[in-house]
Amino acid sequence: MKKIFFPFLALLMLASCEKAVFSEETDGNEPKGNLIVNVFEIEHTPFSALTRTALEDVCIRLNFAVYQQDGTRVKQVNQQKGDTGFGMASFQLAEGNYQLVVVAHSSNGNPTMTDFKKIQFTNAIGYSDTFLYSCNVTIADETVEMNVSLDRIVSLCRFVLTDDYPEEVTQMKFYYTGGSGAFNATTGLGSVNSKQTVIFDITEDQKQFDLYTILHDLEGTIKLTVTALDANDNVFNEREFNVPLYRNQITWLSGAFFTGSGASSITIIGIDINTDWKGEHHLTF
Repeated sequence: MKKIFFPFLALLMLASCEKAVFSEETDGNEPKGNLIVNVFEIEHTPFSALTRTALEDVCIRLNFAVYQQDGTRVKQVNQQKGDTGFGMASFQLAEGNYQLVVVAHSSNGNPTMTDFKKIQFTNAIGYSDTFLYSCNVTIADETVEMNVSLDRIVSLCRFVLTDDYPEEVTQMKFYYTGGSGAFNATTGLGSVNSKQTVIFDITEDQKQFDLYTILHDLEGTIKLTVTALDANDNVFNEREFNVPLYRNQITWLSGAFFTGSGASSITIIGIDINTDWKGEHHLTF
């Protein structure tokens, strides 16, 4: 009996040790945590008295994650617009040094956050305006409470049609490369070469389409293929563009897609600055 019992006990102990290093992902906070994180500001727009309404105007999802210094994710809290305590996360952590990452966005699901060097959105959950905060945190005897400010890490191509849709067209498909759907939380820059696809079911009045990506540097160029589809997914019209983008800036790309000359070149015609994004670039085709 001893020869059977001790190996079995050893296996139980090993399984218990292995289970202890697994990361925890939850939709709720830990009560009486010793690390408390409050989202106070997004892109230099402070929320008055930390109101949840102001925060929900900017994003519908928040993801808080804590990693060990070797990159192992320890814990993660996911929140959605409407949740109690939206904008505040609490963690109970052992003493030590950690990496804290906070992501705000409006995608249809949570990004994969197993690796803080490759936090990834996909075509399936969609791409949106995205904000990031990341820093090192030391946990000791006393509770650490932080008010954090998130910065925008995406670039936006705003595609605008100036002509009318033919009757046959039911969808607009946008396929683009040159950017990234994943980012390194320490730099906020793209960490993979993504093939991004967004498809819109169109209405007669919908002429503007927002395409988000994360650049590998502060500026870059995406190769954009725009396709108009009919109800049977047949190609009605298709054009390609090379679009210059800049981090935290909007590039407007507008023109007559169906009735234009068919040329795919673009020309810079002006730059406007607003308070929400760092800048805007207006291009025509």
